[in-house]
Amino acid sequence: MSSSASSQPVVRPAGSARLLWTAFATVAVLTLLAYLVAFDQGAVSRSGTYLHELMHDGRHLLGVPCH
Repeated sequence: MSSSASSQPVVRPAGSARLLWTAFATVAVLTLLAYLVAFDQGAVSRSGTYLHELMHDGRHLLGVPCH
């Protein structure tokens, strides 16, 4: 007598590891962006005035106090 349960192959999702790493990278980038916009105050973004002003305007747009 043969078991019908043992003859079925194990099915795994094709992109599960890739989807997990993509989700992790997305969350990491969004967290870094939220830090730069809301809390940085120029400590990390000292690469020039353009980036600082862009983040400063983003603070005003989101309603985060910066002054």
